[in-house]
Amino acid sequence: MNVPFIDLKRAHDPIRTELLEAFTRTLDHGEFCLGSEVSDFESGFASVQGISRVVGVGSGTEALHLIACSLDLGPGDEVIVPAFTFIASAWLAEYVGAKLVFADIDPLTYTIDPKSVEAVTTENTKTIVATHLFGLSADMDAIQRIADKCGAKVVEDAAQAHLARYRGEPVGEIGDAGAFSFYPTKNLGGLGEGGCVSSKDPGLLDSVAVLRAHGSKERYLNHFVGYNNRMEGLQAAALNVKLPFLKAKTARRQEIADSYLRGIQLENTTLPGEPEWGRSVFHMFTLQHPERDRLRSYLTEKGIGTDIVYPYPLHLQPCFADRGYGVGSFPESEKLAKHCLSLPIVPELTDAEIDYVIESVNSFS
Repeated sequence: MNVPFIDLKRAHDPIRTELLEAFTRTLDHGEFCLGSEVSDFESGFASVQGISRVVGVGSGTEALHLIACSLDLGPGDEVIVPAFTFIASAWLAEYVGAKLVFADIDPLTYTIDPKSVEAVTTENTKTIVATHLFGLSADMDAIQRIADKCGAKVVEDAAQAHLARYRGEPVGEIGDAGAFSFYPTKNLGGLGEGGCVSSKDPGLLDSVAVLRAHGSKERYLNHFVGYNNRMEGLQAAALNVKLPFLKAKTARRQEIADSYLRGIQLENTTLPGEPEWGRSVFHMFTLQHPERDRLRSYLTEKGIGTDIVYPYPLHLQPCFADRGYGVGSFPESEKLAKHCLSLPIVPELTDAEIDYVIESVNSFS
């Protein structure tokens, strides 16, 4: 049996006709940059996520960038980012010349550790980035308490957390701003790049809406130095087709995760932890094993696709070699990078495929 880690064709084939109809509709009305498809998606996604409003942009990375601009971050400001996350979380600081400060992760949740955050806050701390890694919300109450103490803003990197909740509250408006990604492999993915910004602050969203379109409030009149970060109409059209299926597909991911959590019994394996504040939406199902590389090779031989997400913590990335960090700076992040292995968890997996993955993992020796 072959079990793919991700198979986008399998995901798109059932809605191929609807996608083609959406593309034809977009071709007919010709709104390729922003326009009605984007407006419809902005309101639709905000409603499904359970938040008030979002502003569609060109990618999740650009969502973070425009948040940084709207918060007026710059040189001298310190931005705390988890050492274990996708590198785009760090670009929020780097793109505006702010000082990047890393914090370690919690070993149970893989999200940023509030104790580590508190240890690195200073009078210059202006923003804390809480990445809801692999679909699980960070400990937002603890992070907000620290932010309130030092007068910092909290940015939620929710790129992997569509429909995620923290104590029943939807992520994206818990902090001061949120960034979502619609990259094709995300729980809600387009057919290319896409993202959005969320916030409970209408002024911040208004700022993002202007900055995404060259800093222009009206055509050919530019009020600010802006960027070309508009969401494309064709991407929004595809996302509008997929959006009605998001809740069911999220439930299927959680169902698959429950099967893994019940069924995987391999010795010395650490399975994803579940805190008391809420369930993951399982963008990834990432376990840890001391012989990760050998386990991965074994599963490959069995026809099972896996991925290492992520093999390098941020503080050990070559682009940050001059920041004064080294091996041992963030032990939990380094341990996870060394031992993590992500199993297939896309909603299109069959029960037989799930059982095969479990049996294969358990048969490793």
